[in-house]
Amino acid sequence: MTYFLQDSGPSDRASLGNDTLDELYRQMLRVARHKLYCKNDASDIVQEAWIRILEKRDTLRESDKLIPWAKTITFNLASNANRARRKASSFASEEDYDSVSKTASDPELLTELSDLLGRLDPTTRTLLLYKFYYGFRDEEIAAFLDLPVGTIKSRIHRGKERLRAQDKEDSTRI
Repeated sequence: MTYFLQDSGPSDRASLGNDTLDELYRQMLRVARHKLYCKNDASDIVQEAWIRILEKRDTLRESDKLIPWAKTITFNLASNANRARRKASSFASEEDYDSVSKTASDPELLTELSDLLGRLDPTTRTLLLYKFYYGFRDEEIAAFLDLPVGTIKSRIHRGKERLRAQDKEDSTRI
């Protein structure tokens, strides 16, 4: 496999075998699809991984480690792509932030939200306020209430579902 990574002629590359390269490509594609949130980016990540492999071919010490090395490069590039996508999706522009902050200060919306929260049991209401109003992480809430993190997560999830159901019920009445 080192023939592939060296600057060599076409006859040397043919000795490596297209089957081996195809298998390497399939394994890299599998790693990328497994790791990525957006599966459509997998082929781009694999292509970028091939470029990195060719650029860094001198750093491969053992030729029999090509496949794990290539899969690691693919995995790391997929992780970086996920991280970049998450950062880009938080707030795309200042206008998005302004529109969210304006709706948060809408008195009618706040009154409706307060009414919905008031109809929940006190424990669920407290958990939702800790999580979404005060911004505490699940681990912090769990430590404060001396409960397992999984319990906190499930109670918050069920509380959100109750809020959605109440909101849906209210909107069907109107």
